[in-house]
Amino acid sequence: MTVAAQLNAICDEQPFVTRFMVRNLLTGEEIGRGENVETPSGSTRKTSIMMAVLKAATEGRIDLDQPVTYEKRLAEEVASGMFRYMTPGIVISLRDAVTGMMVLSDNVCTKMVLERVTLEEVDGYCKSLGMANTHHRFLIPPLALAADHPLKTVTTTSAADQVLLLQTILDAQSSKLAQEKLGCSAEACAWALQTLKNQVLRYGIRSRLPFEAVVASKSGRGKRGRMDAGIVYKNAAPFFIITTYTDDVAQTMADGTPGYTMALETIGKLSQVCWSGFQS
Repeated sequence: MTVAAQLNAICDEQPFVTRFMVRNLLTGEEIGRGENVETPSGSTRKTSIMMAVLKAATEGRIDLDQPVTYEKRLAEEVASGMFRYMTPGIVISLRDAVTGMMVLSDNVCTKMVLERVTLEEVDGYCKSLGMANTHHRFLIPPLALAADHPLKTVTTTSAADQVLLLQTILDAQSSKLAQEKLGCSAEACAWALQTLKNQVLRYGIRSRLPFEAVVASKSGRGKRGRMDAGIVYKNAAPFFIITTYTDDVAQTMADGTPGYTMALETIGKLSQVCWSGFQS
């Protein structure tokens, strides 16, 4: 069975929607399923927020070393990260806020960051990169958001848009053209890729790979599903890019398993097939 057939079979096993795009970085082969369909982004949106901030810093419009104070108001309507449990008054740099937003998906840190760049700026940045199905609409999704919420109530993206973004960040490690496209210095692009590698969450893409496998990624969760988007390395070299978005995931599956568990397991299986099926 081909890799494409295996990937589609995994998706067909579940009652929920799974959209994905995979790019074999050794051969250029691409496999997709609903990859251009607009879908809730969850926290995978934060990679583009990070890059917009780094562009603003490269242009000298903001200072990554500027101090940012954790205020109690920033913990309102926040359901991820650790800052919401900490004592207000802590001062960190904007660079550290970006790190917290990416590595722990901390939404207090996300609020800190989005008080220095606007949603309109981030949204326009994505459009300038060619991310046509990515729409940054809200600072933080409200906790009371319904499980069947419409797309326009959250930030959305597509699997293909996230592959485009990750490929450009990867190319920018050596390509001046890619650096110019992102609007970021070579140093900023290198920092961005390392920050993606630093994510500590090991579910989704990483869950069925060897523990030592390096993955530069950003995962996400939403009321409609789970998602993950990343660059997988093998033998210290970029191996493949995989972006996966589950949607219309039930709270509980027919056998009683939580829906999010099966969503994450599906993402892990897709990544595992690419790891074993692509020639390295």
